[in-house]
Amino acid sequence: EVQLVESGGGLVQPGGSLRLSCAASGFMFSSYPMTWVRQAPGKGLEWVSSINSGGNSISTLDSVKGRFTISRDNAKNTLYLHMNSLKAEDSAVYHCQRGWRGLGDYRGQGTQVTVSS
Repeated sequence: EVQLVESGGGLVQPGGSLRLSCAASGFMFSSYPMTWVRQAPGKGLEWVSSINSGGNSISTLDSVKGRFTISRDNAKNTLYLHMNSLKAEDSAVYHCQRGWRGLGDYRGQGTQVTVSS
């Protein structure tokens, strides 16, 4: 059974940082591209960033480029999202998803990120 479990969210002040993690199990993690998406209250899913299976090709949403960095540790079956210089508009539930950009087939339950003073 494919499982994706996110963690690391929380309440952070504007300008702060967080590192999200996604623990994957039930499939060969190192063979799949992986993606972070987010959903703000009252809005649809928004793609944030994707990384290929080997970790050497990355695509990132323009509005978070330079602030967010996706990475992965295939030995630990874990996907990460390092978020710096957080803004109020980054507040959302962040989900990891198996697949490249919008072509995902499994998604985790998500972790809440709230940016507020």
